[in-house]
Amino acid sequence: MKIRKDDTVVITAGKDSGKRGKVRRTWPDEERVIVEGANMIKRHSRARRAARQAGIIELEAPIHVSNVMLVCSKCGKPTRVGFQFLADGKRVRVCKSCQEVID
Repeated sequence: MKIRKDDTVVITAGKDSGKRGKVRRTWPDEERVIVEGANMIKRHSRARRAARQAGIIELEAPIHVSNVMLVCSKCGKPTRVGFQFLADGKRVRVCKSCQEVID
């Protein structure tokens, strides 16, 4: 998967399209990510002694990785991601528009 934790992404589809956020968590097997402040859902929760308040809680739901685009840290634009091998044999992610190394 080309998106990793702590990457800044732009949502390209759905009710939150155009929003930018940081990736909080990834599920590579399911190809899903949680983006900070995006795809908010409401869940009803029951009180659990002193641990949690009862009521309606808003949390972020996972988004499919095809609906987000990585934002390049160098050029600041949403971009596709490619891979290159450096001289020492290390595999790094590369911005397709400005050819800069992202990692």
